[in-house]
Amino acid sequence: MGVIEDRAVARKDGAADESIELEAARLAHLANTYAPHDGVSQPGIPGLYISRYSQMNNTTIKTFYTPSLLLVAQGAKTITAGQETYRIAKSQILLLPVALPIATNSVHAAPGEPFLAIRLELDLNRIAELVLKVFPQGIPPVQKRRAGYVGDADLRMMNAAKRLLECITQPHDAELLAPLILDEILIRVLRSPIGIHVAETGFAESSVQRVVKAIVWLRENFSLQMKVAELAEQVHMSESSFHEHFKAVTSLSPLQYQKALRLHEARRLMVSGSMDASTACQLVGYVSASQFSRDYSRFFGNPPRRDIVQMRQQPQARN
Repeated sequence: MGVIEDRAVARKDGAADESIELEAARLAHLANTYAPHDGVSQPGIPGLYISRYSQMNNTTIKTFYTPSLLLVAQGAKTITAGQETYRIAKSQILLLPVALPIATNSVHAAPGEPFLAIRLELDLNRIAELVLKVFPQGIPPVQKRRAGYVGDADLRMMNAAKRLLECITQPHDAELLAPLILDEILIRVLRSPIGIHVAETGFAESSVQRVVKAIVWLRENFSLQMKVAELAEQVHMSESSFHEHFKAVTSLSPLQYQKALRLHEARRLMVSGSMDASTACQLVGYVSASQFSRDYSRFFGNPPRRDIVQMRQQPQARN
């Protein structure tokens, strides 16, 4: 499948372009200040992460994202969410409405001009509250769904992201103002051309929200045997409808999604818990160690032992 570029709105004039370029440069400067080393930093504001990479990746970094909004300040990156690949560059946003396994590659990065971006974890409970205000008459029908949506960040969204980073070194601002700025960013996303897709996650009884509930169950019970029919019944959908909507929202089948969850959790246990592969595979629900090793090698590109050695040598690959 090719790279999806879904730029929602064309820039209208040169003055707007210049203003956004300037705001992107300011945001990049702050991001570079608070994330001086390659990898992913968590600067102290809950739900905020800063990514910095000063060279193009030789290998793909695989991890797991909760529902997130990514905003690029400098450089470009491809992100594969589920089985769909998106390219995002400076002043663009990528919206991932549901929790997904992702793979990233920096495609425009250099020591003098590193890739810089911020990622905001989306609070689905807060979205549910804001959706009622942004869409008081209900959300319009959605014709097509994907795992992710790319759009252009407008000047006010970029400015809000800059003000959020400015809170990092001011504890009182981080405590009192950062939540308000996060709400502002979320409202601006909800009102943007791609906002309807995150709105669905907070709109009661939408098909997307039902898929979200199924994902929550899978993430909390990934080691248990899953029957798709029972999971569909749990979220009040027919098995065929559930499978169709789950695939549309995540680009994965429920079984593929569960496998990715298990493999990511096994990797986490081995890296952070110094656990051997045999124990980890049992804890995440595998019966066969050989099947676990085959699946792990196909998914991460190396067998467990070799992959974990590389992960420990390159801490930035964990994010």
